[in-house]
Amino acid sequence: MDAPLSERLDAYSKAVRTHIPDYADAVDRLAERLTYNNAGATAPQSGDPMPPFVLPDESGRLVNSASLLTRGPVAITFHRGHWCPWCRISVMALAQVQDEIARTGGQVVAIVPERQKFAAELKARTKSPFAVLTDMDNGYALSLNLAIWVGQDLERLLASYGLALPDYQGNPSWMLPIPATFVVAPDGYVKARFIDPDFRRRMAVQDLLEALSAAS
Repeated sequence: MDAPLSERLDAYSKAVRTHIPDYADAVDRLAERLTYNNAGATAPQSGDPMPPFVLPDESGRLVNSASLLTRGPVAITFHRGHWCPWCRISVMALAQVQDEIARTGGQVVAIVPERQKFAAELKARTKSPFAVLTDMDNGYALSLNLAIWVGQDLERLLASYGLALPDYQGNPSWMLPIPATFVVAPDGYVKARFIDPDFRRRMAVQDLLEALSAAS
């Protein structure tokens, strides 16, 4: 757990390929489909204004992005849900560097398309010091062109593992956000971003820290 985030994620991905090859193959096909269709490419770019949000956190309190930005830059991170091991690893990695994040003058929020109790579970399991927000029905992700359908293969496999997304999200859509990170400066403009159609890859922690520092 002391390794860089990319190594932690890669180690887990390799273990999945060894022990659950059908799932690894389905993820490969999903990543290929999304890459072919340039999924996420039209989300806000560096230098673009970041659309604002008002979303409930894990305790039901409404969090306003405009209010957050009055206190400094914000790293807005999208995750698939509490059930996703790659997401838990990523959130935990950020939780572990909270002191460094604070020294940049920045903040982090995590966004998931799950109901409040599952957002709270993600926060508890990762010991996250930052808010985990609920984006019901992927509304905010849709506005950023980040929401995608998982596809029939992953619907079937996830359901067979007891991971039925409708139970967590409260809708039957089987849609998820592409995990992404936007570092937004106090003026509301995107300073840096990371979007990869392959959810097994995430923004490097050091890159996030440097972007928050620059955005300050």
